[in-house]
Amino acid sequence: MRPVQPQPTTARLADIAAQAGVSEATVSRVLNGKPGVAGTTRESVLAALDVLGYERPVRLRRRDSAGLVGLITPELENPIFPALAQVIGQALTRQGYTPVLATQTPGGSTEDELTEMLVDRGVAGIIFVSGLHADTSADMGRYERLGARGVPYVLVNGFSPKVRAPFVSPDDRAAMRLAVTHLTALGHTRIGLAVGPRRFVPVLRKIEGFQVAVRESLGLTAAESEELVQHSLYTLEGGQAAAGALVDRGCTAVVCASDMMALGAIRAVRQRELEVPRDVSVVGFDDSTLIAFTDPPLTTIRQPVQAMGQAAVRALLEEVGGTPAPPSEFVFMPELVVRGSTAAGPGVRG
Repeated sequence: MRPVQPQPTTARLADIAAQAGVSEATVSRVLNGKPGVAGTTRESVLAALDVLGYERPVRLRRRDSAGLVGLITPELENPIFPALAQVIGQALTRQGYTPVLATQTPGGSTEDELTEMLVDRGVAGIIFVSGLHADTSADMGRYERLGARGVPYVLVNGFSPKVRAPFVSPDDRAAMRLAVTHLTALGHTRIGLAVGPRRFVPVLRKIEGFQVAVRESLGLTAAESEELVQHSLYTLEGGQAAAGALVDRGCTAVVCASDMMALGAIRAVRQRELEVPRDVSVVGFDDSTLIAFTDPPLTTIRQPVQAMGQAAVRALLEEVGGTPAPPSEFVFMPELVVRGSTAAGPGVRG
């Protein structure tokens, strides 16, 4: 049995290149984890290393965990994240991969720490849901560095032109148009928007869609539409605070950026001894599990979770297989689901 040789020196690159049928430059890119090498070419170089008896670099060694795919989510308290995780997990399992769910926790593991953990375990790729890629203040270089290490990835809910990778998102602007059109048709003339912090891409897109819709539907100025936006946290308490402020400014309808915020909005309305939807209409966003059974059942914008999750898996496996599509954003149309939390505006009822 031939002893395994140490990692190849520059003098041996020619041998590996000849064995793999590629250029020395390509061999160097593979060994150094540089991007821009097709998956099949990369495998040919690694096979040549094995045939010639060279040790693979540590990050390129075969592992029993080659069938693992990482999924990183911000948290699991918001029902939309478990819903996406379930769809993505099922789609990966059907393709013969094992999903590994990694969840950030307050005061616990960060996205970067979870990424490093998954890479150390040799995952075939990673799907990020609502991660730092959605934060306009974050350093997008972390994703380019991840790709340079030969780890394919797909980004869900958020977009940055600085990152060359597949993105999967709902159409946040269209979602707001659907909500505003529904509420103006019911006769509401003062509609508020409760959203998360401004630095997040989905928030900026929702604001843009909302403001365009209220300006077109209600004839408001840019300044007037700005007054109808209230920022808070993506939590029940955050929705309660934001909706309370909007109701106090005279809003008879509130569009929320998540169903959790919408539940907080309903609480804020009741605290003021008002009723939903008699006095204030509330619209959520996500159509989370069990949200149809709240009191009242929540009118909401349904995220196309099934289509988005399956698209994320398809895009990732194309990357893993070495046949990636050009970097782009796949945008999916949401759907308005009308239930009992919206009704005709005050003074409109017959």
